[in-house]
Amino acid sequence: MIQLDRVFKFYKTERHTKIVLDHVSTTFESGRSYGLLGVNGAGKSTTLRLISGVELPNSGKVRRSVRVSWPLGFASGFHPFMTGRENVKFVARVYGADVRKTVLFVEDFSELGDYIDASVKTYSSGMMARLAFGLSMAIEFDCYLIDEITAVGDQRFQARCAAAFEARRKTADLIVVSHSMQTIKDYCDSGGVIVDGRMIMFDSVDKAIEMYNRLNR
Repeated sequence: MIQLDRVFKFYKTERHTKIVLDHVSTTFESGRSYGLLGVNGAGKSTTLRLISGVELPNSGKVRRSVRVSWPLGFASGFHPFMTGRENVKFVARVYGADVRKTVLFVEDFSELGDYIDASVKTYSSGMMARLAFGLSMAIEFDCYLIDEITAVGDQRFQARCAAAFEARRKTADLIVVSHSMQTIKDYCDSGGVIVDGRMIMFDSVDKAIEMYNRLNR
């Protein structure tokens, strides 16, 4: 279970304060997968980062009784001056995973070859995505956070990614952000809509999509 307890999140600029979540309290129940919907700029990606712990709320609490991933494919947490291998080892230790098994999995899955021992700052965006996706699949979580499922690499590598992701889905819940309503329907059975700092939850993903479509007219 993941619980938001009076979560308040805002960003302040010189002329404006953008409220993303205005003291939101809600629960993501275990055993269900959620689609997170909202118009552009509503705060969907920020909410995923709050749930993962990558960002902190200005006030309120995010409580997790399950093992939650970082947003799938999220590569901004890699240290640019460390090698791919060193980054993988560091993340494995943080999450209490077997370091050797994690490194071997990522090394094989990412197909980076000798670049696994090169500084991450030398990676192309595609190489970074391969490393990030491989690491996401190397560590088992109870709930995976997905911010737009994107194609990584060539068609053969994309097929490997899809197979690995399907295997993880069998034993884990998902919280998905996507502009594709078909993707939301394929992966989710419940939904939440973020609008004006509120989060409105629905037991039915179809009802969440219906509200989103009304907002997006």
